Amino acid sequence: MSEATRTWQGPSAPERLRILRSTRSIAIVGASSNPARASYFVATYLLSSSPYDVYFVNPRATEILGHPVYPSLADLPVVPDLVDVFRRHEDLPTVLDETLAVGARTLWLQLGSWHEDVAHKAEAAGLNVVMDRCVKIEHARFHGGLHLAGFDTGVISSRRAER
Repeated sequence: MSEATRTWQGPSAPERLRILRSTRSIAIVGASSNPARASYFVATYLLSSSPYDVYFVNPRATEILGHPVYPSLADLPVVPDLVDVFRRHEDLPTVLDETLAVGARTLWLQLGSWHEDVAHKAEAAGLNVVMDRCVKIEHARFHGGLHLAGFDTGVISSRRAER
């Protein structure tokens, strides 16, 4: 979806900080054991540089970074506070349904992921929703760690610079 057709307004920076400060556990849906994948990089950061309990969800994996991987959100041993999603656009409605079924408080769609119908339905059900933002970048931004990944530009964006 292009920027021009976006109508949904996401939470402000103070609201995202409030979400992250109230979060104790994060489930990464679409977690990968492939170090080249963004979900792996985010998982590595969250496990090493954040206070969160991190759980991995992927029906095709059994272990990532020494942690068990669960086939679905319903299989987790806890109700995660935040569901961080690394799935294709067409999978997002199903992930929302699973998030609502387990009772998580926040649905967080990673950089490049935007689904307005999902956002509206999630908010109507009482969830916090964040789209097109990275949990790792937001956590690092609020806690002074952006330089750890070379993101010390002062500008947070998933877009390429226009010429």
